[in-house]
Amino acid sequence: MTANDRELGMRRRIARRDFLSGTALTIGASLLPAHGLNPQILRSVLSARNPSLPDNPEQDSQYYPPALTGMRGSHPGSFEVAHRLRDKKNWADEGEETDPSERYDLVVVGGGISGLAAAYFFRKAHGSSAHILVLDNHDDFGGHAKRNEFTYGNRLFIGYGGTEQIYPGPSNYGPDATALIKEIGIDTDRFYKAFDQKLYSSLGLEQGIFYDKETFGADRLVTGEGKQPWADYLAKTPISESVRRDLVRLYEDNRDYLAGMSIEEKRAKLQKMSYQDYLVNFAKVTPDVVPFFSGRFHRLATVGADALPAFEAWSYFEMPGFQGLGLKQPEEEHRFKHNPKEPHDIFHFPDGNASIARLLVRAMIPEAVPGRDMEDVVTSRVDYAKLDKSGAPTRIRLNSTAVHVRHHGDPATAKQVDVTYVKSGKAHRVQTAYCVMACYNMMIPYLCPELPEPQRKALAFGVKAPLVYTNVLISNWQSWKKLGVHHILALNSFHTEAKLDFPVSLGKYSNSKTPDDPIVLHLEKTPLKPGLPRREQHRVGRYELLSTTFDSFERNIRDQLGRMLGPGGFDPARDIKAITVNRWPHGYAMGRDPLTDPPWSEQETPWVIGRKPFGRITIANSDSDAIALTQVAIDQALRAVKELGATRDT
Repeated sequence: MTANDRELGMRRRIARRDFLSGTALTIGASLLPAHGLNPQILRSVLSARNPSLPDNPEQDSQYYPPALTGMRGSHPGSFEVAHRLRDKKNWADEGEETDPSERYDLVVVGGGISGLAAAYFFRKAHGSSAHILVLDNHDDFGGHAKRNEFTYGNRLFIGYGGTEQIYPGPSNYGPDATALIKEIGIDTDRFYKAFDQKLYSSLGLEQGIFYDKETFGADRLVTGEGKQPWADYLAKTPISESVRRDLVRLYEDNRDYLAGMSIEEKRAKLQKMSYQDYLVNFAKVTPDVVPFFSGRFHRLATVGADALPAFEAWSYFEMPGFQGLGLKQPEEEHRFKHNPKEPHDIFHFPDGNASIARLLVRAMIPEAVPGRDMEDVVTSRVDYAKLDKSGAPTRIRLNSTAVHVRHHGDPATAKQVDVTYVKSGKAHRVQTAYCVMACYNMMIPYLCPELPEPQRKALAFGVKAPLVYTNVLISNWQSWKKLGVHHILALNSFHTEAKLDFPVSLGKYSNSKTPDDPIVLHLEKTPLKPGLPRREQHRVGRYELLSTTFDSFERNIRDQLGRMLGPGGFDPARDIKAITVNRWPHGYAMGRDPLTDPPWSEQETPWVIGRKPFGRITIANSDSDAIALTQVAIDQALRAVKELGATRDT
C-alpha cells in the first residue's frame, strides 16, 4: 500500500460479510478476489458444512443476500453464464428434463419487478393453484430493486442499491399499476408521515456543489447555488473569472441565441444538437463552461452535456441559456411529470422499491416473507429456503440463468415451451405451457434464436445505461452538519452525487435522526466516455464498470469522501464502517436518442417491434417501453400476461 492508501484506511477491517459456515463471518482478505466473494469458495465451504447444499445455497439457514457487502448489483456469479451464451456457448441440448412435477403453467425468465408482477398477474387470472416458476440469475429477487443491509452497534441500517422510489409519484401511476400496489398492501399516504420532510432543513442543511481540483483548480464545497445573485455565488467557487462571466450571462441575460428562427425551427434545431454544442456554438461561451453542467445530467439522463439534446436541457432540466428564445413548453411534452400537489421524492421505502418486490413475493409465497403489511415488510427477514419449495404452486429459483427458450414444435401450433437454465454449472430443462421473458431485451435474441430476424434485431438494438449505486455506512454525520449539506453534487468526480439517506421510518425501522447517529450515505455514478454517441458511451461505460475492481471503488470512495467532507472533520479511515457497491452494467432502460435516431413513429420503435408476442412466448420488462420506471415494468408485465390469453387453448 502507498502512504496515501494507509491514510484513507484501505484494508482496514470494514464489514465485508458473507454467509459462510452458517454464520455471519468477516472473510479474510486471502479468500477474497478484488471484485468480491468467489462463488466457488462459497460452494466449497457450504459443501464442507452440509454436502447436500453446494448446488442449492439458498437452502442454508444463513443464506441472506441483503446483508452481503462488497460488490453487489450484478455480482460475481450472476452474469458469467450469460456472457458465455453471448460468446456462442450452446446449452440447448444439455438440459436434463426434470420429473413431471416440474412442468409448469408459466415460466417467467427474470425475477425483477416486471417478472414478479407477471407471475402475480398470471396467478390472479388463473388462480392460486396455477404452477409458476420464476428464474433469476442473481442470488436475490427484485432485479434492480436491490436491498442492502448493514448491522452496526446492534442496529439495522437499510439502503437501496437500485430502484429508488415510487416515481414520479402515485398520481402518475396508471390504473393497473395503482391497483397492484394497493392489492399488495401499499398505502402511499403513509409516506407523508413516514418521510421526515423537515429533518435536514431544520438543521440548516441544503445541497452543496463540490468543485474538484482536477477540473476547477482546487477542491471546494460550496452551498447557496440559486439563492443569491450568480456573481456572488460564483465568487465563492474556484471557477476562473472568464467562466464566471459567461455563466452570469447565461443565467441572467435574456438574449435570443437563435434569433431569426421561428419557434418551430428553434425547437427542431434544439432537438438535433447537444447542449454542449448549443452553449459553445450559439451562446458563444468558452468550452471551459461545459464542466459546470455535465455532471448535473448523469442521474436522470445518464449522459453529460456533450450527448444531451439541448431541447431536453431546456424542457426537462431547465438549464440556462434559453430564456430569451420565446419557447413555451406544452403540457404533453413529458409523459411522466411530477404532480405539484405531491411532495417530491417522499414515496420511498428504506430499501427503495425492493419492498415492492418483497410484497409481491409475500402475496404469492406468504411463508417466505413473514408479516402482514407495508410496515413490517421493511424489517421482515426473508426465508429464502421457502422460495423454491417442492410442490408449491409458485416457486422462485435464484442463481439460475436461462440459456435457451424454444417452442416444442412449430410455434404456431405448439402446446409447450422448453426452458433450459444453468444453476451451479449444470444445465436443466423444464417444460411450461407459457413463458414470459422479463429479462433484458438484448439477451432475448440469444435465448430465443427461433424469433423472427426483424424482432431479434429490434431486441438487440437497445443499450441500457450503466449505473453504480454505492452505499457507505459511516459512524456519524457531524461533518455534514458542520458543512451545512445533506446532498452533494460532485460535478466531475468519481461519483457525481453523494447524499445522506432519505429520512424514512416505517414500522420498527427508524431513520438516523441526529448527526451523532450512524447513517448510510448514498453515492451514484454513471460511467461514460464523453465525445461518443450516447449508446456508444454506455457500451464503453459497461466495459469499464465490469473491469473496475472493488479495491478501486473503495479507494475512490474513501478519497472522494475525504476531500469533500474533510473540512467538516470527516476521516475516511476512522468513520467508514462498511461499503456496498451495487454495479449495474445494464442499468436504465433507454429510449429515443434524438441526436442519432431516425424520426420513428411509435409503432416503428425497436421496443414496440421487439415486444411482439411469439407463439406462447411474450415479453415484459421496462425495456419493452424504453422507460426505466417501476410503473412501466408493471404495465408491461400485465400486457405480456394478457397477450398469453390470446394463445390459450379453447
